[in-house]
Amino acid sequence: MSIFRTKNLDAMLAASAKPGGLKKVLGPTDLILLGIGAIVGTGIFVLTGTGAVTAGPALTLSFIVAAMACCFAALCYAEFASTVPVAGSIYTYSYATLGEFVAWMIGWDLLLEYGLATSTVAVGWSGYFQSLMSGFGLVLPDALSAAPGARPGVETLFNLPAFLIMMALTAMLSLGMRESARINNVMVVIKIGVVLLFIAVGVGHVKPANWEPFMPYGMGGVMSAAALVFFAFIGFDAVTSAAEEVKNPKRDLPIGIIGSLVVCTILYVVVAAIMTGIVPHLDFKGVDHPVSLALQVAGEDWVAGFVDLAAILGMSTVILVMAYGQTRILFAMSRDGLLPAKLSTVHPKYGTPFFATWLVGIIFGLIAAVVPLTVLAELVNIGTLAAFTLVSIAVIVLRKKRPDLPRAFRCPGVPFIPGLAIVFCLVLMSFLSWHTWLAFAIWLAIGAAVYFGYARQRSLLNKV
Repeated sequence: MSIFRTKNLDAMLAASAKPGGLKKVLGPTDLILLGIGAIVGTGIFVLTGTGAVTAGPALTLSFIVAAMACCFAALCYAEFASTVPVAGSIYTYSYATLGEFVAWMIGWDLLLEYGLATSTVAVGWSGYFQSLMSGFGLVLPDALSAAPGARPGVETLFNLPAFLIMMALTAMLSLGMRESARINNVMVVIKIGVVLLFIAVGVGHVKPANWEPFMPYGMGGVMSAAALVFFAFIGFDAVTSAAEEVKNPKRDLPIGIIGSLVVCTILYVVVAAIMTGIVPHLDFKGVDHPVSLALQVAGEDWVAGFVDLAAILGMSTVILVMAYGQTRILFAMSRDGLLPAKLSTVHPKYGTPFFATWLVGIIFGLIAAVVPLTVLAELVNIGTLAAFTLVSIAVIVLRKKRPDLPRAFRCPGVPFIPGLAIVFCLVLMSFLSWHTWLAFAIWLAIGAAVYFGYARQRSLLNKV
């Protein structure tokens, strides 16, 4: 009954290979586009404005700092994902190395992170969608346009677009991963095309004088912005949740993880440089559409409509991949006996955890519809940084415990690279507000109560 008991890696691999599990339908291109789909969304279309106000033109450095933290963690993820290609991401890796209680807590943490990410992005999607529709003269009644209290002085009751996009993407996920991946791939190609269009159009309007002073708020501003825009990179870890549905996980998972992160880092740095070169950074204060603002200042209004479309598609793919990652973590925790068995049942026709997918979609769809979600990026960030810290620790532990284990991809420079990942993540966490730390602590306390009151006794390890 030790709370630090670990799962046998060989048994985990054997269980994941049994017939009747998740269908293996994904290749390396699917995984790269899945990662880009999760990463390029709210971060590039919304948070770049807030980051510019916090760091000034040095926002490009903030993105690089955040990317470095992700890069070191990504190398650790790549080793684990190729070595232990089992659904559940860091939850599964922690269970095999750090023990059941640590695995449960990080799984509990990820459930909140992914769930709130989908709800938050759905609300942002609703705003862009309603803005686009208003251009065609289509306006929703106030009561159905936002959550209660979301608009001061306006009687709002239910965010219908946010709920509907959650239901549409839930239906897509429940009907099969191959179909979801194909639709995701199309949307990702379109939104990357629009980002490249912004770069091509905007670069000619850059005024180098707007980059001076480059670091108006010093290194503190750069680090504070890095802690915020870290949200823009969340998602590449969701690629690891697809482990059991990848045709050749030992080769393709590292390609998907590292490839998507590299592509997105380049795009973020270039877009941030062009934006702050067109518009003085203080002009982004209070702006929730910074890319469109830059185009308006540049006099390129014809591109703005494309940006709105890309934002809608971008947020759609973020919701899709985050909801996907959450359902696979639920699936893994349920299969281990820590959550009800119904959550790990696989639909005989579609090969997906059908019940878990709809449960997640409905719960967080309703949260998006009735709760005004305004400042959730930090709470999502602290959960992700905690996960990245643990996966870095777990790589070091597994190297010590199982040096004989075949590894298709090896994180270079162990323990130094994982150590750098831990340092970067802890430093970024230190720049988050105390309110965020308090909320995070409360959620973890609830998780600990659920573990000791329910999960610990029902764990399948009790039957071994």
